[in-house]
Amino acid sequence: MEPLIQFHGADILGGENVVLYDLDMDIFPGDFVYIVGKVGTGKTSIIRTITAENPLRKGSGSACGFDLARIRPREIPFLRRKLGVVFQDFQLLMDRTVEANLEFVLRATGWKKKSEVDARINQVLEDVGMTTKAHKMPHQLSGGEQQRIAIARALLNRPQVILADEPTGNLDGETADGILQLLRQLNAEGTAIVMVTHNRAIFEKYPGRVFVCKDEHCSEQQEEETFDLELTI
Repeated sequence: MEPLIQFHGADILGGENVVLYDLDMDIFPGDFVYIVGKVGTGKTSIIRTITAENPLRKGSGSACGFDLARIRPREIPFLRRKLGVVFQDFQLLMDRTVEANLEFVLRATGWKKKSEVDARINQVLEDVGMTTKAHKMPHQLSGGEQQRIAIARALLNRPQVILADEPTGNLDGETADGILQLLRQLNAEGTAIVMVTHNRAIFEKYPGRVFVCKDEHCSEQQEEETFDLELTI
């Protein structure tokens, strides 16, 4: 099985500076992967490298068939259509309805037929349990509901991988638990999940592969190893 995301000997940049050295990482179809560590240890920089927002200048890396060290600007939109990204702060367009938010993304990525657009919006809202919220404005939704809409948006183009960057960071414990259950359900249906978090309780309750960012390196935690991270509980 070929990895969906792969880094070998990669230096990860945060701005102009290297924040992680010599990263080795292979993420396969069906994986649920956590990238954990304290604030400022380079977790989000890995996500930005996968989406080609940050350049890869040393080592090798690939995402969904694209060479991250050699990707051309005109290829980046095609890479990002294969990735679904979920942010901590939701990043919904506040001046339009849920349905219009989702339609905007589909139109921007080449969908033209109204019937197909409407059907896809209905499907992703059903997937996240939000079919009754299509005509709501984002400010009329709770934080958990907004994050479910953000996940629906990430699903629109049937991504091979969902990249979730602190998706529960602004949510209370019960709501965060619902978001994790949703991500686990999507994973069980075949979508690989890569989730950045600094909350130990999450990856202890919902086990998966764990990469630990610490001391300018990031490596996979083996099951028999114990965590020595001072993370949020």
